[in-house]
Amino acid sequence: MIELTRLNGAPMVLNSDLIKTAEASPDTMLTLINGEKLIVREDTAEVVERVLAYRARLLASVARRLPSYGELQRAVSLTSLDVSGQPRPSSAPPGNKPR
Repeated sequence: MIELTRLNGAPMVLNSDLIKTAEASPDTMLTLINGEKLIVREDTAEVVERVLAYRARLLASVARRLPSYGELQRAVSLTSLDVSGQPRPSSAPPGNKPR
């Protein structure tokens, strides 16, 4: 579930698995898999970031609960998701600062 803000300012929580499309026109319009349309204040990039963060937290939580998650931890690290709960260092190579 992700937290979003309706156009009228009312907060809402949405099951991100229900989002079919997100488009900016100029407001962000979410089309759900059942055809319902929602307009939210967050831009499409923010909606995508919240969905990705939610799914990363979910996967990390599941990984920590497995009796032996060593193999899963190794596989997950290949996708740059840290299941240790520690902050990740910047992904930029040393000496190269992100622009």
